[in-house]
Amino acid sequence: MAKAAREILQVAGREVVVSNPGKPYFPEAGITKLELVQYYLRVAGAALRGVQGRPMALKRFVDGATGEAFFQKRAPENRPDWTEVVEIRFPSGRTAQEIVVRDAAQLCWVVNLGCIDLNPHPVRATDLDHPDELRVDLDPVPGVPWDQVRRVALVVREVLAEHGLTGWPKTSGSRGMHVWVRIAPRWSFDEVRQAALALAREVERRAPALATSKWWKEERHGVFLDYNQNARDRTTASAYSVRPLPDARVSTPLAWDEVPDCEPADFTLRTVPDRLERRGDPHAAIDDAPGGLEALLALSARQRSEGQGDAPWPPHYAKGDAEPPRAPPSKRNGGGARSGGRVPSAPLVTVAKAAHKEEALAGLERWKARHPEASERLAPDDVLVDAMRGRSSTWTRVRVNLRHVPLEARPEGEPPDPDWEPGRP
Repeated sequence: MAKAAREILQVAGREVVVSNPGKPYFPEAGITKLELVQYYLRVAGAALRGVQGRPMALKRFVDGATGEAFFQKRAPENRPDWTEVVEIRFPSGRTAQEIVVRDAAQLCWVVNLGCIDLNPHPVRATDLDHPDELRVDLDPVPGVPWDQVRRVALVVREVLAEHGLTGWPKTSGSRGMHVWVRIAPRWSFDEVRQAALALAREVERRAPALATSKWWKEERHGVFLDYNQNARDRTTASAYSVRPLPDARVSTPLAWDEVPDCEPADFTLRTVPDRLERRGDPHAAIDDAPGGLEALLALSARQRSEGQGDAPWPPHYAKGDAEPPRAPPSKRNGGGARSGGRVPSAPLVTVAKAAHKEEALAGLERWKARHPEASERLAPDDVLVDAMRGRSSTWTRVRVNLRHVPLEARPEGEPPDPDWEPGRP
């Protein structure tokens, strides 16, 4: 049998093999795997600024953007001797050797593994316990217009500036925005998360109709500031990462004067390299003046003195002494009125659990067809589509919030359709 086609590139003085270069990676846009690699080579100088010297989780799309991704935290054993790794310790206590990218050849090699976007940790390989980046992740709930995301980003800028910090905005490449903040590597992960939570609460206080710091999806509205992106072991798409969307959209750095009018669809694999060559990298100076967290941590202390304690952590982290109950309000309140108990403040129903998002969404449509009266009353943000992370891949859960459905019109309980669980065939 003949070997699959491959292309050998000369990058940074090394030979880098691109396997299956003609493989469609974005079929709708007609973009191949080789074109994805060539994009990263064109923007390498700027893209490396976001990943250089940082351990990286490998999010691999071996079948392209339309296929399922899987997470590989351990560096492949079969790798060139010019790649670099560092040992990472996870909250679970496990460890793994993760890839560290420092030059364009290593970047190209990672992309050839099927990494469409790049997901580095907020630390450098030289100091794994002290982040040098605070990450503000603006995540809109369903139905929130893009302009609201931009407006919240501007409030974030204002709060950061008042606390002596410089924010560097970029589109997420999906539905939201990111604002990255370079900091001196002097604070622990817990302290950086604490500062991010204080920031989120202050933004919510200033723009309560636009933003929220509430962790549970059933309590959110507007744009969620995901403070938990600053917990240890969390990774996020870096600047100039291509995202696995049909148009090969890019997480693109912006100048602040671009934020009020920017449109995410303008920034794709085919438009960003020319933009970068034409105007340069808006984040070129991001490393020049790292800031401090003293003022945000003082704000956090004031918030605690006013009764705002810790906020929920992700489920696989050890529960802190000051952490509130790690269960959504709808589960904390007990049974519903039909059983004589208290009516939950947010009556959530799980309608589908599936290995693949498309299967879960098909289950949602079947639920709507079975319960047309209830489905007609659902607002866009009443449908919660959760990407649930397993050991190496994600699965999808779909829930509906029946808060707008009168008690007498709410469907009786029924098992999810489909009702899949990790570990099942």
